[in-house]
Amino acid sequence: MTTSQDTERYFSSTYAEARERFLNAARRHTDQIDSYPVDATGAQGEALSTDVAMIAPPNARRLLILTSATHGAEGHCGSGCQVALLDDAPMLARAAESGVALLLIHAVNPYGFSWGSRTNEDNIDLNRNAQAFGAQPLPVNADYADVHDWLVPSEWPPTPQNERAIAEYIERHGVQRFRSAVSSGQYTHAGGLFYGGQAQSRSLRTVSHVLRTQAASFADISWIDYHTGLGPQGHGEKIFAGRRNEQEVDRARQWWGADIAVPFAGTSASVDVTGQLASTIYTCCPESRPTLMAMEYGTQPFEAVVGALRGEAWLRAHPDAPTDVATALRRRVRDAFYCDHDVWKGMVLGQSRVAVLQALCGLSAT
Repeated sequence: MTTSQDTERYFSSTYAEARERFLNAARRHTDQIDSYPVDATGAQGEALSTDVAMIAPPNARRLLILTSATHGAEGHCGSGCQVALLDDAPMLARAAESGVALLLIHAVNPYGFSWGSRTNEDNIDLNRNAQAFGAQPLPVNADYADVHDWLVPSEWPPTPQNERAIAEYIERHGVQRFRSAVSSGQYTHAGGLFYGGQAQSRSLRTVSHVLRTQAASFADISWIDYHTGLGPQGHGEKIFAGRRNEQEVDRARQWWGADIAVPFAGTSASVDVTGQLASTIYTCCPESRPTLMAMEYGTQPFEAVVGALRGEAWLRAHPDAPTDVATALRRRVRDAFYCDHDVWKGMVLGQSRVAVLQALCGLSAT
């Protein structure tokens, strides 16, 4: 049973604290730790880095990857799950006995984790950024252009006219089309929401390098990418994160259960997106057999989360905003992606442990 003392040990209030806890926990199990700095400064003036720990028994042929803070502000959750696993002796022993190596990538987006932003230092959504830039056309989200000016208003708080325009759009086109317009990803408005960028970000290149150098030799790879912000509070939706391949979907169902959600089939709280971080496995580890899942924990209703992201986007465009306004907007983003109370944290840890155990069992059976 998870106690209040456990959640205090595992979950951190800042990126700097989370990084220290992760590194200290990882050093107890391995000396295979690498750090990849980001050329930006954290909210507390700290250096920023993606840290990678490999825990590999001899002759391991199977690999479980756990990633946190793909969306920076969601890193409180993912980091907590990674640190908890590093403190879980029975689970670590089971992995070793099963010949499964663990690759923990902490703070994929350290800038966003530190500053309380979902996106990175260039406002890029790293889960929309894994595209073949220059090799093929980028996805087109024509609907986003229709709502961008309302989503990122010229003044804050938004005017009643602004809010009415959004309500009228939803009334005309429906909630689902609005959600898709907002969150499926866009590549045209650099200051907007869910912006996928015009080139692969430094963070994505870092993850690709780690996969090529540390993961590509494994025959079977499972990947759990931790996220927050969609669905009922505390519920962990298991979202299939692979390509449109029925064999991969069936394998994910066998491992994680029939309730695994499939965005392209319309059974997920998430809209169907491309450019997800986990899709880098196909180019970086082409000889491996992947089984991919995003663990998405609910926090607040979709409208509240979008409202927080709108405030953050406005703040990026107005860096001279009064301190009290900036602080309130950043706090709102934090609350949208991290529920800082024991019940939610306990639910997160319990569901994470089950998902990790299921992945180990699935890998062991291959």
